[in-house]
Amino acid sequence: MGFARTCSVALVGVEGVVVEVQADLEPGVAAFTLVGLPDKSLTESRDRVRAAVVNSGGEWPQKKLTVGLSPASVPKAGSGFDLAVACAVLGAAARIDPRVLAEIVMIGELGLDGRVRPVRGILPAVLAAADAGYEQVVVPESAAAEASLVPGVSVLGVRSLRQLIAVLTDEPVPEEDPDGQGRPDPLLAGLRVPGTGAATGMHGGGAPQPDHDLADVVGQTSARTAVEVAAAGGHHLFLEGPPGAGKTMLAERLPAVLPPLTRQESLEVTAVHSVAGLLPPGKPLVEVAPYCAPHHSATMQSLVGGGPGVARPGAVSLAHRGVLFLDEAPEFHGQTLDALRQPLESGHVVIARSAGVVRFPARFLMVLAANPCPCGRFSQRDSLCDCPPSAIRRYQARLSGPLLDRVDLRVEADPVTRAQLTEPGARGESSAAVADRVRAARERAAARLAGTPWGTNSEVPGRELRSRFHAGAGAMDEAERSLERGVLTARGIDRVLRVAWTVADLVGHDRPDAGDVCLALQLRTGIPRGVPMALGALT
Repeated sequence: MGFARTCSVALVGVEGVVVEVQADLEPGVAAFTLVGLPDKSLTESRDRVRAAVVNSGGEWPQKKLTVGLSPASVPKAGSGFDLAVACAVLGAAARIDPRVLAEIVMIGELGLDGRVRPVRGILPAVLAAADAGYEQVVVPESAAAEASLVPGVSVLGVRSLRQLIAVLTDEPVPEEDPDGQGRPDPLLAGLRVPGTGAATGMHGGGAPQPDHDLADVVGQTSARTAVEVAAAGGHHLFLEGPPGAGKTMLAERLPAVLPPLTRQESLEVTAVHSVAGLLPPGKPLVEVAPYCAPHHSATMQSLVGGGPGVARPGAVSLAHRGVLFLDEAPEFHGQTLDALRQPLESGHVVIARSAGVVRFPARFLMVLAANPCPCGRFSQRDSLCDCPPSAIRRYQARLSGPLLDRVDLRVEADPVTRAQLTEPGARGESSAAVADRVRAARERAAARLAGTPWGTNSEVPGRELRSRFHAGAGAMDEAERSLERGVLTARGIDRVLRVAWTVADLVGHDRPDAGDVCLALQLRTGIPRGVPMALGALT
């Protein structure tokens, strides 16, 4: 009888569970049994592993073989266990010393020819191994850079099973020709979540386009101010205006003014994108705020996560620490939009399935864009709209009150006039200039919130705002009157105070004064309060 064990990692959402892979050989009729709640793709590893071992020059044991995945109560999915299963079998067959395998975590898929292929979720898997105390990890060579992001772990990247056997047995390591030099790995496409391709705005690691600059936006003083406030405080934004006013332009340029991600934020974002198979080749760490813009026909599962089988991250998780842009927001299905309420408040998504509960991070900055009516020409200043009042009411009611109550900033994007387009020097401030002010405001907020679990003004709970972070004397009088008249809800007045703190950080005030609160009220309600919309006028 032969026995050997090694370790791999099962992913539950973006969290990993270390799994012990045990192989046992006994005399009897040759058979291969895999136990421990494997899914279909993992069950098929029996054929992949057998072919990989034989084609790598090894001898497949002609005995009764049982491979167990422990703990057996945790569902296992995917092909990332292939490498561990193959080595455990070779250890039980005395081809590899079983003592060498016991303290190594192995992650990777095997091709029939013995090549080691990448799988989703390398980073969260290695993080789980490090948390469990393991110091040696074997991964596919193409994923070694991603695995090396975890400190304190020795990473071995292998190109084939032959190379790994040679390393573990102290034999000369054979050379392996690289696959497809100069072009992407053809199997990496299979790592992507369905519906997250190039046409969805979720590709490329979320990097902002280099030619997207705020200076390209003509006019739109109120909307530009709202974008700057949203970036500085992490506040959600609703842009309403006719077609062609620049709503999409503003949303696309918002990631460029957000501060770079911290190391911890980068690891969080990279873990989600790794599980989704969206990490760009050669860039294992996402360092800029992601940008995700799903089409209005997106399903609830593609937006918040889920799907058949193992739950996958949705658009709200792919936009974690970045921007989620919902263009033509009223065209989204009502239930799909209302599913955003919970992640908007909590910063994560909890998906319950019969096999267990999965939690994905989802702390994003949401930008909604909508036309004022079906034809897009409704305005209080002219009568170009042909829509009947009932059609306008139905169209605007597609965005529910509870959802809009969670949006801090609501501004109208006015049509751009001919004079604004043709005026010399009509270009506004560049993204770099706005980003500098945003970065300074974030630093002021971080200094004030030091020692607390919050990093931006939008994350501070209402009870803390009322008890620890007070506005100036008399600054909240106008907001309290709006609460009494029913213009604001209790949640709304807390959000006004959060925005007021962000405005104060942008203009350099120690605490919000009456002008800062009035601007915050104007940005939230859209009702003029007699304060200038340009932040420079408040300094």
